[in-house]
Amino acid sequence: MQVLGCMSALVTPFKNGKLDASTYEFLIKRQIEAGMDAVAPVGTTGESATLSHNEHKECIEIAVHTCKGSGVAVLAGAGSNATKEAIDLAYFAQKIGADSLLCVTPYYNKPTQAGLLAHYTAIAETVEIPIMLYNVPSRTGVSLEPQTILELAKIPNIYAVKEASGNVERVVELNASNPNLRIFSGEDSLNYPILACGGSGMVSVTGNLLPKRIVALQRAVDCGDFKQARALNNMLYPLNKALFLESNPIPIKAAMYIAGFLPRLEYRLPLVEPSKQTYDILQNLIQSYDEVQ
Repeated sequence: MQVLGCMSALVTPFKNGKLDASTYEFLIKRQIEAGMDAVAPVGTTGESATLSHNEHKECIEIAVHTCKGSGVAVLAGAGSNATKEAIDLAYFAQKIGADSLLCVTPYYNKPTQAGLLAHYTAIAETVEIPIMLYNVPSRTGVSLEPQTILELAKIPNIYAVKEASGNVERVVELNASNPNLRIFSGEDSLNYPILACGGSGMVSVTGNLLPKRIVALQRAVDCGDFKQARALNNMLYPLNKALFLESNPIPIKAAMYIAGFLPRLEYRLPLVEPSKQTYDILQNLIQSYDEVQ
């Protein structure tokens, strides 16, 4: 099933260095209750690069189990810098019942566009469920260029791309070149511009903290009420920016802890707690949003 609409890139809670499964389930249920269209476990925000493969798979399994029967879909993270590992995660996600896959570009090894084409083709040939490409060059060191995306979109089960390049013109170019390609915002500060340019939805970091506001933004666009959508985006803008004052997910996990949605503030090294300055900014901002009061 093609996952569409708004969803949160879930944080991964830890307890004494291990996955906190009960809190993870609570966070997913909060997303369901807020009316999200889907959840996206074990992406960048979920600290996937520091999880073991068993932990990665457990997160997907918890998400699928918790969302079962709720009408909320699961867009499972299945990315790796090694194609063989990405295929293993993708096959597991399909087997366990995920609806779609989110596959980030391989990080660190900086493949060429030909390498990216071969990487995604190999994954798509292994599974049948739909695949969303994930372009975030600031994190991976490689950009999935428009022509490569358009070539990959010819593969039947590659249906979408999560754009986190910060370049709205890419969205316009991709929409003009292939109106059937689904484009998702991967950068909260650009949610409204991307949706207004024909984007199909959002994979949101802010949605962890304020899921109802992200749902409201999506529904406003779905109804053609761009004035309301713009107003919501403007209201969220200070928080959207603050959540990236330090490397994601450092600020969002701190914000979730401040708001009481995480019982402890714990990261997986090499990530550490935010600076006092960032923490204070988040604490002051959160007080202005009634959804977390």
